[in-house]
Amino acid sequence: MPAFQLNGVPLLSRSAVHRAEEIRSDAGALREGWSEAKLLRINRRGEVRFDAGALVLDAALELSAQPSPAAVFLGIEDGTHLWAVRDPELEGTLTDLRALAGTGIDDRTAGLLSTAIALLNWHDRAGFNGADGAVTAVSKAGWSRVTESGYEEFPRIDPAVICLIHDGGDRVLLARQHSWPTSRFSLLAGFVEAGESLERCVEREMREEVGLDVREISYLGSQPWPFPRSLMLGFSAVADPDQPLAFSDGEIAEANWFTRAQVRAALSVGDWSMRSEESRLLLPGSISIARTIVESWAATD
Repeated sequence: MPAFQLNGVPLLSRSAVHRAEEIRSDAGALREGWSEAKLLRINRRGEVRFDAGALVLDAALELSAQPSPAAVFLGIEDGTHLWAVRDPELEGTLTDLRALAGTGIDDRTAGLLSTAIALLNWHDRAGFNGADGAVTAVSKAGWSRVTESGYEEFPRIDPAVICLIHDGGDRVLLARQHSWPTSRFSLLAGFVEAGESLERCVEREMREEVGLDVREISYLGSQPWPFPRSLMLGFSAVADPDQPLAFSDGEIAEANWFTRAQVRAALSVGDWSMRSEESRLLLPGSISIARTIVESWAATD
């Protein structure tokens, strides 16, 4: 079977807003744009106001007369500056990114939310420098933090690999965590360790989680995952289905080989949100790159 490629761009990788990084340090341009800027409010649970099929954005001037250090600059859309701010008192009809993804949100919404949530999650935890405990202050419109001595830190991203293991033919290995219902399965994933390449991480994680030795590792694509601040790097790899499975790290409760026909049938049912007790196999929803990877493999003849 030839190597497969992704048949589409993962949902959270489809940002449609110009980030305008060239003006993040331009205080004058930011002040000028603030007067007409729009503001996305997000509570601590990652919920936003969503009405009539669109994000609800407020006038930035409702927050402050000048760009607020509590807000983060997201970019420019049709000449209008877009910002986001944490609002613990947010009220109205609220929803979150995971729920919206199941409704078929557009690229603009996916990009704005994934960026805003990741940035605000970082700021929530970055008030002090990790080296000496010095207080940090927001700079570059929310895209960095600096100490009084001038030390600068940037938003932290945690890289993680996610891999579809197949047998080189008609079967794919899918796994279930202990906390998941018995019909819920997905791909295997894990964080990249210090001093480790992505390919070696794939080998290590697959061996630790299910005991398989993988080969023919191929990169597929990536997707931001702001829960709280990860970057998912998608791979495929081949393994021997006759090799015994071993769940040595304790994260996986069960793993099974499924045929392409079984996966196609599961994809046609829907996703995890279905919560169908009759389904033997339920797969991730569209918010996850796992769905795109599985769909791409299933579509290969």
